[in-house]
Amino acid sequence: MQAFRGGSPELRPLEAARAGRATAVAGEEPVRVPIEDALDLHAFAPRDIPSVVSEYLEAAHARGFTEVRLIHGRGIGVQRGIVQSLLAHHPLVAAFADAPPDRGGFGATIVRLKG
Repeated sequence: MQAFRGGSPELRPLEAARAGRATAVAGEEPVRVPIEDALDLHAFAPRDIPSVVSEYLEAAHARGFTEVRLIHGRGIGVQRGIVQSLLAHHPLVAAFADAPPDRGGFGATIVRLKG
């Protein structure tokens, strides 16, 4: 997956974001996110979450995943709200709910994708 149409300028590599450096820099390589059954959103700015999540869901669906986990953290609920608002209207989403305690609880959302 290549990041991210519709968001901020292309993002620094994920390592830079995790190191706490600025994430939005024009002219650098976009972040390549491996398509696995979970996506940790901590490294992304809230303004980038809708495009990141949407592209991730499309790629996960294309790879045949039927369920994925989006890790947004507990905090004050800003990213959780952004994620769940997007999921409520996304055409590939069959259902979603907060993760069970052993998979992140309120800090993650489990998404069931349409077949």
